[in-house]
Parts: sequence; structure tokens; C-alpha cells
Amino acid sequence: MCGFVGFSGRLEDRKEILGRMTDRIIHRGPDMAGDYLDDDIAIGFRRLSIIDLSSAGAQPMTNTLEDSSVVVVCNGEIFNFKEMRAELIEKGHKFASEADTEVLLHGYEEYGETLTDRLRGMFAFVIWDKKQRRLFGARDFFGIKPFYYYKTADGALLFASEIKCFLDHPGFVKRVNEKALLPYMTFQYPVGEETFFKDVYVLPHAHRFSYDIDGGEMKIERYWDVNFNEKHIPFEECRDMLDETVRESVKAHLNADVPVGSFLSGGIDSSYITATMMPDKTFSVGFDVSGTDTTFNETDYAAELSGILGIENYRKMLTADECFEAFPDIIYHMDEPQSNPSCVPLWFLAKLAREQLTVALSGEGADEIYAGYEWYDETPMMRKYKKLPGGLRLALARAAKKLPYFKGHDFIIRSSGHPEEYFIGQAYVYSPKEAKAMLTEGYRNAPSPQEITAPFYARVKGKSELEKKQYLDINLWMPGDILLKADRMSMAHSLELRVPFLDKKVMEFAQTIPHEYKINEINTKYILREASKKVLPREWVERKKKGFPVPIRYWLREDKYYNIVKGYFTAPYAAEFFDTSALMKLLDEHKAGKANNGRKIWTAFTFLTWYKRYFIDIK
Repeated sequence: MCGFVGFSGRLEDRKEILGRMTDRIIHRGPDMAGDYLDDDIAIGFRRLSIIDLSSAGAQPMTNTLEDSSVVVVCNGEIFNFKEMRAELIEKGHKFASEADTEVLLHGYEEYGETLTDRLRGMFAFVIWDKKQRRLFGARDFFGIKPFYYYKTADGALLFASEIKCFLDHPGFVKRVNEKALLPYMTFQYPVGEETFFKDVYVLPHAHRFSYDIDGGEMKIERYWDVNFNEKHIPFEECRDMLDETVRESVKAHLNADVPVGSFLSGGIDSSYITATMMPDKTFSVGFDVSGTDTTFNETDYAAELSGILGIENYRKMLTADECFEAFPDIIYHMDEPQSNPSCVPLWFLAKLAREQLTVALSGEGADEIYAGYEWYDETPMMRKYKKLPGGLRLALARAAKKLPYFKGHDFIIRSSGHPEEYFIGQAYVYSPKEAKAMLTEGYRNAPSPQEITAPFYARVKGKSELEKKQYLDINLWMPGDILLKADRMSMAHSLELRVPFLDKKVMEFAQTIPHEYKINEINTKYILREASKKVLPREWVERKKKGFPVPIRYWLREDKYYNIVKGYFTAPYAAEFFDTSALMKLLDEHKAGKANNGRKIWTAFTFLTWYKRYFIDIK
């Protein structure tokens, strides 16, 4: 696990500029630094040593035993590198290391751009082909690892694992993307290929690119996609195949030359991974919020399961003080505003794990793949209502959308059978109308949620309602929220986080599972729960999903934290973006207990924290 930066062009002081850019992400790779410079390209690298800890695995890596015409940097891990290595050696390629990165060099020489079709892993990489005078690169299937790029006014291409690296390049112009704020207010994360920094783009997951140095043309294409294709397999056989697939993926994700542990909550996903891998150590965090109607703490469950399995568990209880104190640093490492409150405990969880080891496994992705979210489920009343003709339900839903809110309004819309009409993913903070009313004129011009989701729904036209929702979440929510924060919070502490559910082989089987095995009247994620019974106690399997709750609604009713947020809401720069009187109304009504505006407040607070850190504190 590492980080890279690079740029084209022939700037003076290129080595010094590259060094400053690379130092911005020393947290991604504290073990080793490296660079490559020629007349056309400058590439920098920070390494977190996981496989082949020797200097032979250093990057940027060149095919020195052949003709030194290809250079690569890669952030991530290639889990099938041993098989690929053997195949490439048989074809005559000469390897200088045991590192997984080297298969990218020789794989590119052998297969060209179709190299990506043969990979299994989590990765973002760039290859400099000196003969062809072009850059070639790709991002993994789900978006586990990041990749950003920017073109300067004089035509240079900048690329990096994190946007903050661009701050140190003289050609980078730092500006807020005025089209990013409106969608964020609804989705809670940066949506699509544009970022919050104007003219900085993210390479979409499962895409590869080629960039001609002389012509300056960037070509981007998708090389892999989820393809739901149900097969009617007997349930018991399907359950056993699922368990076998998960076990094989966990085994592949354990390949490392350093110790590996796991994150562990009270939920089934991380518990299944932990019980399958049986690490020496697990890690958990929670909140001790006395006097509330919920505990915000699953660490007791994690400790109990660790005890049952005979594993050492490390846990930490978090206070509001340390969370608010760390928040500006959390947002700095996120690169962009992302208001999922679970960023906060994840920051501390990664920090706790890094004190003991370098690699941890986690349970991200199971809810999207096996249908674990509440939005995917149907109530008994909804199942009865859906016996009405589909055309009638759709007509009633469209009529309801045009009417003021009434009892049953949301039920009718959600029961339409057409998620294109209402479902934009797992997060929905401000309605589009509320978001526009909250923003100043210059930040209201952006695509609507339905305009953003439409291209994804178009690719699964004709699929089931559940599969449409899953597909949208896999393509928007997961890379924009779940995986973005997982990468940033773990790498902020130099910890490699691996996610075995998000594996190409796991997905290729999961997309064949009948929808009634995934979600039914008994439970969500049903088949995964049944498969996990091979290694988990029944009470873990049947426990309802809780998520990673953060007590922001209680914090924001305390004077100390109310005043911290008020300081941001009333700062002079806030009026550039928001109707600050409307923000304060949300905050005051929440503090008084008249409304639960916690998520809306946190979303605006997160953006302003980001803006202050990047545009005021960093000049």
C-alpha cells in the first residue's frame, strides 16, 4: 500500500517540486521514497512495505532486466500476482523482485491495455511507456484505491493518489468547484468524476486510461462491470458456494510479509471475515454516551466474539472532545467534504490498529453485494401493496411526488417498483429543494440527483428492483462514500486496509445469486447470514444491522459543541456559500430539541471545515 504522484512537462526545479508533492502523502508510505525523472515525465512514490520488504520491491519500478522502456507506480495489491508471474516467466519475461507490482510491468509488455482484464486485486497504477510516449493506467473494479488527475493551463498532466499533492505544483490553480456543493448536500459525498476542486477529476473505478504525451489526449474506457445474472441454484448449494468463495478471498487477502489483523464490530460482516481468517488481533471502537436512548457501542460484542474465538481484542471508547479536536485533520485527509459521521470512529479505529500492525481486513461491501441495507427491504404492508398492478402503483407514485407531504406519501413512492423515481442511494440528507434554498445563487447550478443517477439506471434497464438499487450503490455510494473514507482514514495512519468481500471473484459469483436468497421475509443479507453459521454463533448471525452510529445529534445539543459549529456557521466565509441565518435556524432548533437536524448540520459543518482547512489555513 502506497501513494504516487507525477506530472508531465519540463519545469525547472522538477525534482524539488516532485519531492514536495510526494512528501504531502508520506502518511501513505513512510517506509521508503523513490522517484523517476526523464525529459518528459516526473514520477514520485511513497512506499508502505507489505510484500517483498527489500529494496528490490521499491518504486517507481523499471523493467531493468529487459530494456528499461517501461516504468510503473502502483498503489494497492495484486492478489493473483503469483499466478501471473509464473505465466509471464513461462513466456520469457525476467523478474528482478518478488513484488506484486512487477507483474504490471511485464503484463503490460505482454498484453498491452488488456492487462487489466487479467488482474485481481485493489489497485491504482500508472505505467510510463517510453517507446510509445504515453501513460497508461487503471483503477480497480470497485474503487478501493484512488486516482486523480488535472491538466494545467500550459497542457501538463498532473496525477496522484490524493488531491492535496497538487497544491505543491506551480501549475495548479486551487478553486472551489461551484457545481459540487449542491449534489453533496443531498448525497453527503462528492458525486461523479468531478471533485470539489475545480478541474480536478477522479478516474472512475473499473476504468483504464491512456494519455498521449505529445498530443495531450486522455482516453478513458470502462474495462469491467457488474452483470447481475441470476442462476437458479438450490439454496444449500448456493450457501456453500458463497462460503467457499468468501474463504478463498480471505485467504488471498492474507498474502503479506507483515502481520495482518482485522477490524471487528458487533455486526455480521466483520465478524464473518474475522472468524474465517482467525487473526491474532482484532480492533474495535465505540462511544460511551450516558443518558441517551442508545449506547453507540458495539465493542462489548466485539470483545465477546474475540473471546469465543480465542483472539486478542483491542478497543477504545471515544469522547466528543477528541472527535471534534481531530475533525479538521480528518477532513484534511479526506481531501474533499464527505459528511458520513462514521469517518470519525474509522479515523480512531485505524490509528488503534496501526499501533499493533500494518495490514487489517474489514467487512466493507457485503451490504451492497448481498443486500443488507434497510432501503433494499420491504415491509409486510409494502409486499401486500405491491400486489396491485405495476402501472397503477407507478401512476400513484408520480402523482404523490407532486403533492404536499401527507401520511403514506413516502410509502406510495417507495412502493412504485421503479427505484429510478425515488432511490439515489443510501444517503439522502437535504432534498434538492431544501439544498437550493440553503445555498447562495452561485452554487445552485448543478445536476439534479435524478440526472446523476439516470446513466447508471440506464445500464441495468430491465433488471429487478433490488438489482437496480444494488447496482446504483455499487457505482455511486460505495466508491464515493464507503471506500473513499476507508482508504483515507486507514492511509492517514499508514495502515493498509483490505476488503475481501470486494473481490472480483466474490462479485462474479454474488451476481448470480437469486434475489430471494439475498433478501426475503426472514431477513436481509439472508444467504450470507446462513453461510456464516459455519463459523459464527447464531446470535451474531441473526442480529439486525446497526451500522457505525455516531452520537452527533446529542453532541450538537451540548453548549461546547454547539458553539464550535456556530463558529463555522457564522464565520465570514460561510456567507459565500450558505444562507447563514438558515444554517443557524437548523442549529438552534436542534439544540432546543424542536427537531433532529443532526445530519443536515453535520453536512454543512463538514463542508465549511474542509473549506477553512484548504482555502484559509493552507495558502
